[in-house]
Amino acid sequence: MIDRKSAVRCLATMALLRGVGSDLAHAQTDEIQVYNAEIAAPGELNLTLHDNYTPDGRTSATYPGGIVPNHTLNGVPEWAYGVTDWFEAGLYLPLYSISGTGSWTYNGFKVRTLFVKPDAADQRFFYGVNFEFSRNTAHWDQSPNTQEIRPIIGWHLGPYDIIVNPILDNSYKGFSRLDFAPAARAAYNFNKTWAIAAEEYDDFGPLRGFYSTAHQQHQLFGVFDYGGKPWSIEGGVGVGLTNATDHLVLKLILQRNLN
Repeated sequence: MIDRKSAVRCLATMALLRGVGSDLAHAQTDEIQVYNAEIAAPGELNLTLHDNYTPDGRTSATYPGGIVPNHTLNGVPEWAYGVTDWFEAGLYLPLYSISGTGSWTYNGFKVRTLFVKPDAADQRFFYGVNFEFSRNTAHWDQSPNTQEIRPIIGWHLGPYDIIVNPILDNSYKGFSRLDFAPAARAAYNFNKTWAIAAEEYDDFGPLRGFYSTAHQQHQLFGVFDYGGKPWSIEGGVGVGLTNATDHLVLKLILQRNLN
């Protein structure tokens, strides 16, 4: 028979492991993109289709009932409206996943507000900040309500672009639990239509204490951009740089003006 002290120790250990596990749970993502502070013109309505597929990824969910990344397609249509030359409003609906078995799941929706320096594409130095507010299903994220705070800092240096998005993910559990998940992009523009880029997406963990290196996510993408009409296209291939990261991810972003 287990005595009382042993039972207490067992329960305490389980609680500790549960807390650690929740800190190390990396959520899925519907959008793999570095923001460049360019927005729709006032009165313009844009549609962007985000899709990413993991042909070689983690084979188990990061928490009970979560989505398994391997062989899963995640995506969302993004509806964006230019309110002023410095403010764009957006709606992501519906967030969805299609698993390797072909089953479809609804994952929630997001609304966003994006504030930028006007005419960012024509500025040598540009900046902005994006706020996203998400309503999540239980299999998409352990927190039903989350937020993304995405500062945008960038430079157009002739044919070269350097952009940094030092993102903070907020699950409303206190400032110290804000998760630092930055993204960055270095691009070369052949002309106004074609560009190639290297992008990195990271997840270091909560501000109160970053994950150990083995549990951090770091993914490097090779990307091409086509800025044509009526559709602009961005595609890329990402490779994981740590064991905690999906080994291979493909992304495709299609955008067009609906006006």
